[in-house]
Amino acid sequence: MLNEEKALVVFSGGQDSTTCLFWALERFKEVETVTFDYHQRHSQEIEVAEGIAKELGVKNTVLDLSLLNQLSANALTRSDIAIEQKDRELPSTFVPGRNHLFLSFAGVMAKSMGAKHIVTGVCETDFSGYPDCRDVFIKSLNVTLNLAMDDTFVIDTPLMWLNKKETWALADELGALDFVREKTLTCYNGILADGCGECPACELRKNGLDDYLNEKVNG
Repeated sequence: MLNEEKALVVFSGGQDSTTCLFWALERFKEVETVTFDYHQRHSQEIEVAEGIAKELGVKNTVLDLSLLNQLSANALTRSDIAIEQKDRELPSTFVPGRNHLFLSFAGVMAKSMGAKHIVTGVCETDFSGYPDCRDVFIKSLNVTLNLAMDDTFVIDTPLMWLNKKETWALADELGALDFVREKTLTCYNGILADGCGECPACELRKNGLDDYLNEKVNG
C-alpha cells in the first residue's frame, strides 16, 4: 500500500538523487521532483534531471537559484577553479549553504503543493567533509522548517548511513541498477553514466559499483 502523502524529491539527476527518486516512487502515491539551477559547472545536470523525470513520468520543476552562484566561488560554480582537496580542508567542490538553501526552498515548494515529505540524497557515510550532509544538520533543519511554516514536514534521507556500495545495492533492490548506471550524471566534468573516471565523484561512484558487483558475483 503506497503512502497517500505527497513527496518532493530534491533532484539533480545524479546517482544518489535518482536512487532516492526510485525509493520515493516505491513508497508514495504522488511524487514530484525539484531541480535547482545555480549556474553550476555543467548545464547537463539540469538536462539529465529533466530527462529522467520525464522518462519516469514525474513532474519536475526547475527553480532559479543563481543567487547562490553570485554568493559562492568554488569548483562547482566557477569553471576556472580546479577540482581538488587538500589535507584537512573541505574539497574545492563544496558550495557553502547549498543543501541548506535547496531544502529550505524545497520546503516552501512542498508547502505550496501539499507535500509532507521532502526526500534528499545527502549521506554522512560518504560525505566529503560537507557539513550540510550531516544527519544532525538535517534533523535541525527539519525542526526549523516545521517551525517556520507551522507544518509537519519530514525530511527523508534514505542514503544517510549507506556507503556507495550500499547505495548501488539499494538501486539494485529497487530494480534500477542499470537505469542509475547508464542514465545518471555524477561526473564533475559533465560526462554521463560512468563519467570521466578521474574526478573524485567518478572515483567514488566506480569504487562503490566495483565493490558491489564483486560482492554480488562472489556472494
